[in-house]
Amino acid sequence: MLGAIVGDIVGSVYEWNNIKTKDFQLFSEYCFFTDDTVMTIAVAEAIMDGGKADNFIDSMIKWGRLYPYSGYGGKFGNWIHSDDHMPYNSWGNGSAMRVSPCAEFAARAFYPGDRPESIIDNALRLAEISASVTHNHPEGIKGAQATAYAMAISSGFSADIAKKHIREDIPKLYGYDLSKTCDEIRPNYRFNESCQDTVPQAIAAFLESTDFEDAIRNAISLGGDSDTLAAITGSIAEMAYGIPDWIKDKALGYLDKPLIEVYERWRQFLKFEG
Repeated sequence: MLGAIVGDIVGSVYEWNNIKTKDFQLFSEYCFFTDDTVMTIAVAEAIMDGGKADNFIDSMIKWGRLYPYSGYGGKFGNWIHSDDHMPYNSWGNGSAMRVSPCAEFAARAFYPGDRPESIIDNALRLAEISASVTHNHPEGIKGAQATAYAMAISSGFSADIAKKHIREDIPKLYGYDLSKTCDEIRPNYRFNESCQDTVPQAIAAFLESTDFEDAIRNAISLGGDSDTLAAITGSIAEMAYGIPDWIKDKALGYLDKPLIEVYERWRQFLKFEG
């Protein structure tokens, strides 16, 4: 979960001012958390509350109304404040940027004797529930599940082996083209809020990375919807590499008390469940 939050905060200043290089200041006084962080926190709380569809709906509404000016897409913003909380067939990348707690819970909260397949299955099951309460279009669900799959694989193998599995499995399972390098993507990549044109690029940024910070820099350097792109990449990179303490501390310094409280409760929840 923290990997998504780091990516969101670092990318926040580049969403509307894309930077097509890896050479940039990682954190600055102008960075801030956006809807990606708020909804990631909401998903974590929903899982702690039971992980059912109604838990996700209630938590997203609660946190969306607590932070109404965090940069939500138009349809999602209307959904938060509406009395009608039916899904609205979205294929937007919001389903993927908020999914990380689903895979983290599946990876951490297992018991001796569980097989890797069961961890993946649980990650995909929760990812579908978390997505479908709003993003019930097949592409919206696919984006969340592909991200969760990459995270689950990265939690169970070394980074190099996980990358091999991701390169082989994601195209077959989800139809995403992972053949392009970051250098090939970067020149013509522009702002896009769809899962189908955000998730493959975010995964590619992870596949070319050497560590967590490098993954975030790869993602930001592509341009596009920078905060969401980096949130997705950061989710996977956290599972593969972990996050350096200095980056953790710096990112948490941008969060306010309500968000920190859920983050700390989530850490204790995973420890208890694991």
